[in-house]
Amino acid sequence: MKPGRPGEGSVTAPAINISGLRLRFDSGKTLFDSLDLAIEAGLTTCILGPSGCGKSTLLRLISGSADFTVQGSISFLPESSNKVAWMGQDDLLLPWMSLIDNVMLGARLRGEITDTVRRKAQKLIARARLAGHEDDLPGALSGGMRQRCALLRTLMEDRPALLMDEPFSALDALTRVKLQNLSAEMTRGTTTLLVTHDVMEALRLAHRIVILGGTPVRMITSLQLTSPPPRQPDNPETSEHYGPLLQLLLQEDQR
Repeated sequence: MKPGRPGEGSVTAPAINISGLRLRFDSGKTLFDSLDLAIEAGLTTCILGPSGCGKSTLLRLISGSADFTVQGSISFLPESSNKVAWMGQDDLLLPWMSLIDNVMLGARLRGEITDTVRRKAQKLIARARLAGHEDDLPGALSGGMRQRCALLRTLMEDRPALLMDEPFSALDALTRVKLQNLSAEMTRGTTTLLVTHDVMEALRLAHRIVILGGTPVRMITSLQLTSPPPRQPDNPETSEHYGPLLQLLLQEDQR
């Protein structure tokens, strides 16, 4: 499946297969014990679960940035598409650089700033409704604008897979909905794994929802959604599943 990102679209969106994953800390605590999870290519999978159940750790393991020694495997199919982009809760914009320079930060660090790269950044900025703010410094931007800039910086990398760790949780409700809509539009066709505590956010953005819980952590259940994201709160799937998912999470949090 070719990704629908606003870049060249030359990289195949991968499936990600987690098989027999086991992580035991030096303290003796086992976080994962033979965890199996299949992430579908080109779709958005949302992970829900109680605090401390290893959602962010799992993203770090997939990204290859974790220092833990694990057993089992995390594989990408095709193998050549194992490069991922990361977006977290903090925008991490450099305060002395303009909006467009923050968007092009990866290319700048690699010494790859060209007219083509700049045109690509300008197209992304226009799609995100930030045109006219290219030269603004982060201090002059609202929280929602800063997070849009962070999303564009992530998309500029044109990676086949995108890992998102609660990227909208610090925003007010209205801004969060707007960013969810933008994210759904601009990541369409990318293999996206989104960690969130927000049941409604998962129901708005996911093609599939996975709930983790237990000790050691395992997949409690998964839910496949059929209507395309982003969904509105009055979407039948959203209203049908919100209550049961929330109740399940409350039960897992009390274990």
